[in-house]
Amino acid sequence: MISEPELVGEFGPEHTAEAVGGFDRKPTTGRGRGHHVLWAAAGALTASAIWAVAVFAYGSDADPKPDTHGYRLDGHSCSALRMKALVASVGERADAPSLAPGSIEHPALDSITCAMTVTAPKGSEDGYGWRPGFHVGMRAELHKETDPLPEFEARKTETPWGEGAQHIEPVPGLGDRAYLLVLDEGSSELRVVEGGAVIRLTLSASMDYPGADEGKEPPQAEPEAPATEPYHADLISDMRDVMEQLKRTA
Repeated sequence: MISEPELVGEFGPEHTAEAVGGFDRKPTTGRGRGHHVLWAAAGALTASAIWAVAVFAYGSDADPKPDTHGYRLDGHSCSALRMKALVASVGERADAPSLAPGSIEHPALDSITCAMTVTAPKGSEDGYGWRPGFHVGMRAELHKETDPLPEFEARKTETPWGEGAQHIEPVPGLGDRAYLLVLDEGSSELRVVEGGAVIRLTLSASMDYPGADEGKEPPQAEPEAPATEPYHADLISDMRDVMEQLKRTA
C-alpha cells in the first residue's frame, strides 16, 4: 500500500511550491512577471494532474474491505456445524455442537470456535465395548477490514503444535482457496478462505469406552484409533454445508 505522504513528497504541494518559488525569485518587467505566473499556474495544474493520476492508479490510503459474501458470525452460528456426511458414515452425534470460550465480536473481526463429537454405534450388547469417536472442531473468522488471503496462504502448512503437516493438498472448487492437511494419522484439517471468511474444520479420531463414566473397567486394552483419511470426502462435503449455513444463521 502506498500512502499519501509518500506521493505528496514526490508530486505534491511542497515540491510544486519550491519550483514555483524559483520562478518568482527574480521578477523583471511586468510582462515577465505575468509570464512567470502563467508558468507557475501551469506547473501547479500539472502537479495536480499527476497527483490525480497517482491516486487513480494506486488507490487511496485505505485498502478496499474484503467481500463478506453474506457470512455472519455470532453465538448461534455453531448450529452450522451439522456434519451430516460424517454422521452418516460414522454412526451418531454424541452431543450437539457447543460454543467454546474466546469468541470475538469486533468491527474488524468476528471469530467463533465450536466443537462436537461423532461416535460409532455401541460396540457390544451391554453397550460398554470400545468404539471409535471423532472430535470435530470448527473455527470461523470473519475479517471485515483486511483481506485474510495473504496470511491464509502464508500459514497454509502451519499446525497447532508448530510443526509442518504430514501432507497437504489443494481442494479445487471450494471457496477462493482451500487446503486439506493430514496433521498426523489420527488428525486432519480442512481450511477454506472465501472473501473475508476463514473457516477450519478439524477432525481427530480416538477410541471411546462408554463404561468409563460409570467407573467400569474396559474388558480389553484400548484399540488403536482409526485414521481420519477415509473421511476426507465427508469433511469436504460437510465444509460446503457449513459455509452455506454460516450465510443463513445469525
